[in-house]
Amino acid sequence: MMITIGTWNVENLFSQGEFAPTSPAAYAAKLDGIAAAIRDQQVTVAGLQEVGDQQALDDLLTRLGPGWSGDLSTFPDTRGIRVALISALPVTLTVNVVDFPSELAPLQADDTGAVTTRMGRGALRGHIHTTSGPLDVVVCHLKSKLITYPGGRFQPTDEGQRARYSAYALYRRAAEATTVRGFADTLLGGDGEQRNLIVLGDLNDEPRAATTQILQGPGGSELGTPGAARPDQGDAWRLFNLAPLLPEGQRATRIFRGRGELIDHLLISRALVGAVESVATVSPTPLPSITEAAGQRRNQTASDHAMVIAHLDLTV
Repeated sequence: MMITIGTWNVENLFSQGEFAPTSPAAYAAKLDGIAAAIRDQQVTVAGLQEVGDQQALDDLLTRLGPGWSGDLSTFPDTRGIRVALISALPVTLTVNVVDFPSELAPLQADDTGAVTTRMGRGALRGHIHTTSGPLDVVVCHLKSKLITYPGGRFQPTDEGQRARYSAYALYRRAAEATTVRGFADTLLGGDGEQRNLIVLGDLNDEPRAATTQILQGPGGSELGTPGAARPDQGDAWRLFNLAPLLPEGQRATRIFRGRGELIDHLLISRALVGAVESVATVSPTPLPSITEAAGQRRNQTASDHAMVIAHLDLTV
């Protein structure tokens, strides 16, 4: 069975509210563009980030047509965005993931001393049935590198404040990666050579970043290295990032202040490595160069992220 799996930060998909398009026409155009891209790429299952409300997800599913279903995380962030899982295949179970592992102490969140014990945006797991067997998909959206300072400011009062709030963001992103990694461990159960698992989403950092490496699990044998084709003991738990399989020229999913960044990722268990036919990034329009101010793009119909897709032959 061939399937196409995708991850896409669709950028502020709200049906109403502060970040929603200001006209019905702009909202419809945004939905139409997302649906058209998913259909054009013949995506079978996709994890979406920055879905704002149930109505927006329902409107997208209507445009995708019969056979499509979806679930929305019940844990949005303070802006109201959350992850969603949509599928043209049957999904029999979804599970929200939000609380940090009990072993992690509460994290300092800001200069007031406030602490947090859960992900800013909950992850979502879907158990999907294919003709080739079960497939687990975990969708996540880790803490952004775009920092908001007290009072909603995008600039710090001084460099000390910049450093502290960058650290708070990094603490949270690392804890969130650890939370998703721990949940993946539960799903793998030390049997990654046999269990089909995909962890995907906007990880808000590059492939070699420490937080991305946390999600990969045991080091060694990464795709693109000499050891990739040689199974080892780490394969029982390892997740393989498909980023090295992207063609040259497609290794950016967002452009921030003129610099391309690969921050959206697909990671798979060893059982699926041999099934990968191809990997690509797709954007219906050229990616814009963005800044920290998310609200300024509310009437833009195209996302500021590219979609990452992988074609898998599950009969392999």
